[in-house]
Amino acid sequence: MNIKEKIGNTLLFFDGAMGSVLQSRGLKTGELTETLNLTSPDIIYGVHLDYLSAGADIISANTFGAYKTKYNNVEEIISAGINIAKRAISENDFKDKYVALDMGSVGKLLKPLGDLTFDECYDIFKTSALAGEKAGADLVILETLSDTYEAKAAILAIRENTSLPIICTMTFDEKGTALTGADIITAATLLESLRVDALGINCGLGPVQTKFIFDKLIKYTSTPVLVQPNAGLPKIVDGITTYDITPDEFALHMSNFVKEGAWLVGGCCGTTPEHIRKTVDMCRNITPPPVTEKNITALSSYSKTVIIDKKPVIIGERINPTGKKKFKEALKENNMNYILNEAVTQADCGADVLDVNVGLPEIDETEMMVKAIELVQSAVDLPLQIDSSTPEVLEKALRIYNGKPLVNSVNGKQAVMDAVFPIVQKYGGVLVALALDEDGIPPTAEGRLEIADKIIKNAEKYGIKKKDLIIDTLTLTVSAQQSEAKETLRALSMVRDDLGMKTVLGVSNISFGLPNRSLVNTTFLALALHSGLSACIINPMSQPMIDTINAYNVLLDIDKNCVDYIEKYSVPADTPQPKHQKKDEPADLKTIVVKGLQNSSYECTMKLLETTEPLKVIDEYIVPALDEVGDGYEKGKMFLPQLIMSAETAKSAFAAIKDHLDSLGVSSEKKGTIAMATVAGDIHDIGKNIVCALLENYGFEVIDLGKDVPVETIVNTVSEKSLKLLGLSALMTTTVVNMEKTIEEVRKTSPECKIMVGGAVLNEDYAKKIGADFYGKDALASVSYAQKIFS
Repeated sequence: MNIKEKIGNTLLFFDGAMGSVLQSRGLKTGELTETLNLTSPDIIYGVHLDYLSAGADIISANTFGAYKTKYNNVEEIISAGINIAKRAISENDFKDKYVALDMGSVGKLLKPLGDLTFDECYDIFKTSALAGEKAGADLVILETLSDTYEAKAAILAIRENTSLPIICTMTFDEKGTALTGADIITAATLLESLRVDALGINCGLGPVQTKFIFDKLIKYTSTPVLVQPNAGLPKIVDGITTYDITPDEFALHMSNFVKEGAWLVGGCCGTTPEHIRKTVDMCRNITPPPVTEKNITALSSYSKTVIIDKKPVIIGERINPTGKKKFKEALKENNMNYILNEAVTQADCGADVLDVNVGLPEIDETEMMVKAIELVQSAVDLPLQIDSSTPEVLEKALRIYNGKPLVNSVNGKQAVMDAVFPIVQKYGGVLVALALDEDGIPPTAEGRLEIADKIIKNAEKYGIKKKDLIIDTLTLTVSAQQSEAKETLRALSMVRDDLGMKTVLGVSNISFGLPNRSLVNTTFLALALHSGLSACIINPMSQPMIDTINAYNVLLDIDKNCVDYIEKYSVPADTPQPKHQKKDEPADLKTIVVKGLQNSSYECTMKLLETTEPLKVIDEYIVPALDEVGDGYEKGKMFLPQLIMSAETAKSAFAAIKDHLDSLGVSSEKKGTIAMATVAGDIHDIGKNIVCALLENYGFEVIDLGKDVPVETIVNTVSEKSLKLLGLSALMTTTVVNMEKTIEEVRKTSPECKIMVGGAVLNEDYAKKIGADFYGKDALASVSYAQKIFS
């Protein structure tokens, strides 16, 4: 039985930490662990041997950060790393043991949050994956990822260029949220749709803190689960980083994970061969519950999952040129702000999903679709429906979409199924299936049911499950085909009852050519919902349609205790109703910054400056907007991508103010100057870059010293510039010692300088012990501290 066959059928034990074990064996400060594959292979060999002797079935090669962006000789380093691990197995006569190519984050955020493009990220992972397979790796373990977009680029790079099985684990904070906003359900929705062989959780937290995330995951996923927590939380004892959970305690926690469904277990930071030995001893005779199919129809964006079930899902229809003259003109003129405004307005009006269709003969649909998807997914956190009749357009859009989308559409024509199914099989998605075929739309419900069944059976041949199909029984114009309206409704019920499938309709098609269309639309919607409609493509700005759905949710016992209904409708008659921005009405600057509408920011600010003083623009528009976003972030209502997009939007507004002042011959002042650096030996600068961006947009001048910065460079910069505040970042346990050393040296020459620190391996107690003045649990906390220092 090969490793792919064993995953999910045999309890498998991964090894534990590499970096913290190497530290205990003399890894020098600032030394890059992957270089030891070439300079000290015996040390790496010894670590592997200890884990194999402890009972590990899979050992991770010492290749976690081996990327061409970090090493010129990355193929040599990876080859040596795989070789060492394989020798540790073969030379000691271990049987049925496997070597994983270990791949961590490349250390950069992808656009629009960072500078790295999706294709560049893909290419970085591709180079390392090819080297790993060539060297003889048995599988790939993608671990410690905190961005679903990076995970997608990595998985595609591995899958398209190698035949290696893929296991992917992500890292979450104590609230269960990854860096770019995904919770475990959202992450699992994407990873499962990309058909990884196993998925799970690693690093960041100990087993106690990981448990609530695991509990959610195991109820949701149909894929085998891997759990690799840290050995508790880090602390410093006699200048050495240690962790607070003993091997016996760790093993007990891991046995509970196995009993509840984990088929793969191992350890991350702070775990040792003894942690793995105890875990193997305690778990080897436990058989986890079988991996079962969870029939959940789910869509996702980068941070939000929408499950199509009993509660009707609203798909916003307005990003579609059909019947929309102004939208057609916007597409021809490449007016992306029109699309952006439609997306934001529909989201504000209660849409759960946004349809994106840019099909117009006069434009390049593929190019426009990619631009629209990239733009919309950067501005709103709703899942998207990628809508095109052209397979090439679908493929390009699915490739760069950050999540699991709704895909519109396939139908019963054999040629269409053969073209569309492979695309959805590769990239994942929930596919809208139209109940028509080579003979057109059947006039009866029975005929549409027959086509739906045919589509389901053909999809199965491509490995597309029923839960990833949603049937459109087709809304026909009642003014022209009146008798067929009831057939559409009957077909909804039959698809639900006979096939057990979810359904979708473009509702407003029913009323074309009739007066008082709203009356016909809402009545048809109510009938369709009662007949089994799961998702409706409507205009979410139509209050009667929304009212119908809200009332339906009450009457069908979906809105328990009428909580949502009462909240929406129990207001005094004279209470002003919330005003939604009209599609042709320009947004004010505060709204633009809150929504992260960067394309509109500069122009809006310049127009505002015609009548408003620059300081008033800052104090009454920009700062309140940033505060609102910051408050939402603190309360968990907004996530890092929204925080960054708002910051970048504010940056454009500040640029407009600067240009305005320059034109008047007036210089703008900064609040203060701050140096930021990722410490020596650490090439991960995601967190540091986020803090830099926010500080700049709150009016501070930032000296960004970069990553892997020598202690001397930091000390000299602080001293020469007489700085009041320094920020230091570290992601790896092996480099946090350099943070402590940097703090010590800065104190000697610049004792008046305050030092704030942050990074995944730190906490408040840890920060105090290494001499920092402040621990920034996130970027916004660092900004608040800077404001306090310079107030």
